[in-house]
Amino acid sequence: MDYIKELKEFVINNFMFGQGDSLENDTDFFDKGIIDSTGTLELVSFIEEKYNISVLDNELIKENLSSLTKVDEYIKKKLASESDNH
Repeated sequence: MDYIKELKEFVINNFMFGQGDSLENDTDFFDKGIIDSTGTLELVSFIEEKYNISVLDNELIKENLSSLTKVDEYIKKKLASESDNH
């Protein structure tokens, strides 16, 4: 499943005030000032609630959360590992 569309909608509505024309899948949220540390927590809350996964403290890293593509890959990995554990 591709989560980018839902993630993009969330980021545009919550952090870009609906002005997401410049948001590409690989746009770095932090380098472009789209999301800050508080925004990261909002994004994590959205991911946890929407996809029923737990984001661990050691997973709160730029490699997992800095762009739509990276968040999409992270969600897919988490869901795959959690389904392996059930």
